[in-house]
Amino acid sequence: MTEPARIEFPLALDERYEPTVGVWNRLEGRPRTTDFAGALRAEVRDPLWLLTRQWQLGEFRATDAGSPVTATYSMAASPPTRYRPPTGPVEPLPDGRPLESVAERRPLAFRFGPDPVSFDLRLTMGHRWLKLIRDLALATVEDFRGQYVARYPVALPDPEDPADTPRVAHPEVWATLQSTAGRQMDGYLLYRHLKDGTGHLASDGIVNALHLHYEELNALGREFTAWFEALIDQPAAAPAWDPGRLEHRFSVAVAAPDGEQVLAAPEYPGGELDWHAFSLDRRGPLGGTPPAPAPVHRTVFPAPVRFSGMPLPRWWAVEDGRTNFAAVRPDSTDLARLIFLEFALVYSNDWYQLPCDLPSGTLASVRGLSVTDVFGTKLWITPAPAETGDPGRRWTMFSLDPLDVPDTPGGEPGPGGPAPEGPTPAPPAFERPILLLPPGAPTVAEGPVLEEVLLVRDEQANLVWGLEQTVRTATGEPRRGSEMSAESTAHRLRLQDPPAPGEPPRAPVAYRAMTSVPEHWIPFIAVHTGENHRSVRLQRAAMPHAVDGTPVRPRTELLREGLDVPPQAEPLAYYVNEEEVPQAGSRLTVAFNRTRGQDGQVTVWLSARRGAGRGEVSSGLAFDHLAPAPKPMSPPPGAGARE
Repeated sequence: MTEPARIEFPLALDERYEPTVGVWNRLEGRPRTTDFAGALRAEVRDPLWLLTRQWQLGEFRATDAGSPVTATYSMAASPPTRYRPPTGPVEPLPDGRPLESVAERRPLAFRFGPDPVSFDLRLTMGHRWLKLIRDLALATVEDFRGQYVARYPVALPDPEDPADTPRVAHPEVWATLQSTAGRQMDGYLLYRHLKDGTGHLASDGIVNALHLHYEELNALGREFTAWFEALIDQPAAAPAWDPGRLEHRFSVAVAAPDGEQVLAAPEYPGGELDWHAFSLDRRGPLGGTPPAPAPVHRTVFPAPVRFSGMPLPRWWAVEDGRTNFAAVRPDSTDLARLIFLEFALVYSNDWYQLPCDLPSGTLASVRGLSVTDVFGTKLWITPAPAETGDPGRRWTMFSLDPLDVPDTPGGEPGPGGPAPEGPTPAPPAFERPILLLPPGAPTVAEGPVLEEVLLVRDEQANLVWGLEQTVRTATGEPRRGSEMSAESTAHRLRLQDPPAPGEPPRAPVAYRAMTSVPEHWIPFIAVHTGENHRSVRLQRAAMPHAVDGTPVRPRTELLREGLDVPPQAEPLAYYVNEEEVPQAGSRLTVAFNRTRGQDGQVTVWLSARRGAGRGEVSSGLAFDHLAPAPKPMSPPPGAGARE
């Protein structure tokens, strides 16, 4: 055996034979003195070098400004008081009501053409009325309940009548109507009797031999109508929903010290209503606003703006590292991040904040602002556009831009309603700083989707389809549109007479002008409109039914625009602007919403909302189609035999 080589450690350390060999002999610090006062003083060895660095960084550059000590401002705040839909008259804005409910509310549909719908509400109203008269019915010999059920009945559909297909083709609807017909009362018929004419009373047609309780019935009738009108909020005139643009359009008026200020929301899709949905409307006042409240004057103490990681005013100080600005990598076109970085890294220590309490649901304007600095100098602060004189060269936070959308050439009024007569007033040199806090709801409880329509493009068929994904049955429950279409088609096939046996086909193929699509696919075709017929809009059309060839009508209220007219009138054409259906499509939903206002009152309303679609589709619709010829049906056994 050979002995292991001996390692000379001094030589190995000098020649660095083994890099892993360490040279440390202590693991703790070895101070030279026991006094730490010198180290805590952070003494500067070269004061001249430090002064030179301060001069290079510009810390000795004098600025003719002092820190603000006090600030006095004049603020005027007033709530919106007037409301105008796009086609209706100006009406007062309810106090304490969220603006979302006023702008989004839709009228309740109780009839689609000749077909009654919303039997859930009809039966609820009937149950409410029978509950009101329960005490009166016990005090009389006549059965008031039976008379009202017979006078305002729930009609039983006929399964053999094709006109009753929407009520008998679906098992749930048919079962509900069978269980309520002759047993429950249609409360909506009583409501319409009380509202449609003057002098109509709840006791009309009710027989009472003793002529008692007529006054009590009429008083209960007034209570019944007030209960239903307070149950679900509905528009008094025209709703704010624009079916051609698939969004809400409305205007509100605010009383300001300089005169009435009109704010227009030209493109509100529904949902959360914030300040950025509004624009300044200079086309004219709405009228009827009360006098503006007096401005409020306050003197406050400015406080510097502070946030984590902001640069400190002295170069040798160490900033807080909780905010990593180096990780923010904006693109050259990402203006929002670039503005944020410029504020945070360049001008962050030059901003001050002033406390100002404003009530919600108001439009506030700054009438004036005066600042007093540490030298006792008072400075009058003016808006930035006033300094430049050019409103286009400005950038402000939370400001409202003027509405510069003219009326459309086709005669359709612009956003917020028709423009007043006379010349449009010239815009001022600059707008006074204003801040809008809309009277919205903090939280809205959304119910289940009752209607869902997808407006999608079909490039192969060169059409736009309205896919009724979710529809409401006659009893008010939501169902899938494909299921409703299949059940309706199956019922129509059952009602058809069996076809007579025909002659054998003369060719192995048959010509078909076009193929069919399910009932819940509603087509929209491109048409030229306008004075010069140069603008393109999408017009609702109708497909022939695959069973009997009758035009297929939409089942959703969203697509039935112009169809539910009086029997003597012709249905109106329905147009949708082409730009409202992009390549991704649009999604429309209808649902009930519930919230509480500022006074705690509960508000329920039916609203429509618009969102992004799901892309293009292909319906499979083909024209000039050749299909295999159908084989003739063989006659039943014994049909041609002689006795």
